[in-house]
Amino acid sequence: MSNDYFRFKQFTVRQSRVAMKVGTDGTLLGAWARGGEHILDIGTGTGLIALMMAQRFPLAHVIGIDIDADASKQARENVAASPFASRITIVEADIRTILPSSITHPPSSITHHPSPITHHPFDAIVCNPPFFVDALESPDGQRTLARHTSSLLYADLMAAVTRLLADDGEFSLVIPFDCRARLEQEATLAGLFKSRECAVKTTPRKAPRRYLLAFRKHTCELQRSEEVLELSPGERSTWYQALTNDFYL
Repeated sequence: MSNDYFRFKQFTVRQSRVAMKVGTDGTLLGAWARGGEHILDIGTGTGLIALMMAQRFPLAHVIGIDIDADASKQARENVAASPFASRITIVEADIRTILPSSITHPPSSITHHPSPITHHPFDAIVCNPPFFVDALESPDGQRTLARHTSSLLYADLMAAVTRLLADDGEFSLVIPFDCRARLEQEATLAGLFKSRECAVKTTPRKAPRRYLLAFRKHTCELQRSEEVLELSPGERSTWYQALTNDFYL
């Protein structure tokens, strides 16, 4: 996945300007998360998850937000070249400063809108968040923004979600197994309740290496599952094949 582009069935993701390339985590989240009429993708990067959500939910308006200027530009180009350009907006901004009344879906998805505009809370929020917590930061500033929690603390992420999520909405994210406890603690402190949890193994004999998690603002029955990506090298599991069938060539 080191190419300058990654081709899916209905769109192509170019990634020469971004630190974080198309990967399994983002694809899993884009195929697993629940949607709605208004969807927010925090840290959109290439725009991959925003594009996947727009494909899965044909009536949705999707906003992808990223603090990095190069990533925002790349995402706008990917959106503009897709069949979903009229329903996706890419905004260059810091999610920590966004309030429910300061972001919306404007008429043109490829125009940069630095000034606040009105919007409602979001029915669904998705995020593939920075995950390195205590590791040495990269000298590459763009990679640090994309990969280290110093650029977006879990507490700040959860606070933003609490502000922007509709009362009956759902926040979905993908996280490495060793980050789960800390992230769930911050979610609890922010008043969010876990609604779904999917432990994902690379192969049947390995322990889960990543988790797909979903949170809501109110208590609900927790749905738990455990899935496998590959039964053997190159052989996708039935679950993974069904989940990503509409995307992978």
